[in-house]
Amino acid sequence: MSPPRLALVPGEPAGVGPELCVRAAQRAWDAQLVAFADPDVLQRAAAALALPLRLVAADGIAAPGVLPVVEIRTSVQAPFGTPDPRNAASVIAALQRGAGACLDGSFDGLVTGPVHKATINEGGIAYTGTTELLAAQAGRDVVMMLANDIVRVALATTHLPLRAVADAITPDGLARTLRIVHAALRADFGIADPLVAVLGLNPHAGEAGHLGHEEIDVITPVLDRLRREGLRLEGPLPADTAFLPAKLKAYDAVLAMYHDQGLPVLKYSGFERAVNLTLGLPYPRVAVDHGTALDIAGRGTADPSSLFAAIERCTQLASTRSAQVRRG
Repeated sequence: MSPPRLALVPGEPAGVGPELCVRAAQRAWDAQLVAFADPDVLQRAAAALALPLRLVAADGIAAPGVLPVVEIRTSVQAPFGTPDPRNAASVIAALQRGAGACLDGSFDGLVTGPVHKATINEGGIAYTGTTELLAAQAGRDVVMMLANDIVRVALATTHLPLRAVADAITPDGLARTLRIVHAALRADFGIADPLVAVLGLNPHAGEAGHLGHEEIDVITPVLDRLRREGLRLEGPLPADTAFLPAKLKAYDAVLAMYHDQGLPVLKYSGFERAVNLTLGLPYPRVAVDHGTALDIAGRGTADPSSLFAAIERCTQLASTRSAQVRRG
């Protein structure tokens, strides 16, 4: 079986993404990496790190120090640490072309570096996040999951003000999210009968209605309905005890009701190896779990662990999907 072919998108050209991709290009992987990027940006990053980098055509073979590239030129060469809104279109184009290559079957997975949301919007492109961008391009409902070697945490809601979270948790939305998580654990992670821990929204999971009614009115009825469909779900659970190590061992994933309910625990347990996955796409997409780190861009001090973990994870997911397709 040939190794998966992964589209590698560095993200913001003035951030640490390009230099992390250069570091990745120094290693041999169980996948064929192809960068969707401006060759000059990659070469400049390689020079800053004093690392060898030979760029070849997209159909070339990756090897330590050699990286195939699909050329997507930036408008200007922005200095390290200073994003330029004139490059917003090329940042989006790299993401869309990499994802499009996955949608048409040319590539088996997408690995993305960090982008700078404010700069993209300043460039005249309405942008809320790469997860939303890829979902719209594919025409799919998706779920954000962050994972490290210890825990997988999916989110029922993502980037919302806290006062808007309760209204955003609806029966249909929660059921759709849980079905996507369940299907992804089976298809991408190869878990035949996954068990998902579902957190409550309120402290102590509402304390039988004394601390809120969302668990009684919304979450529990959805869980009961999905259990009748055959999904294995535990909850709603109090968030303050669900992440105890002894309990986590039993779960294949945890569904948190909002961003800061689950992600601080995940990042504390292993930020360096954490990655961001988009569940529900017709291809695996894995991103680094950190930002553009503009303050250290070009210095050669950025930790590549999250990008390395993203490449490893995307390789695993793509291989699992391929194996399932072969089995029919």
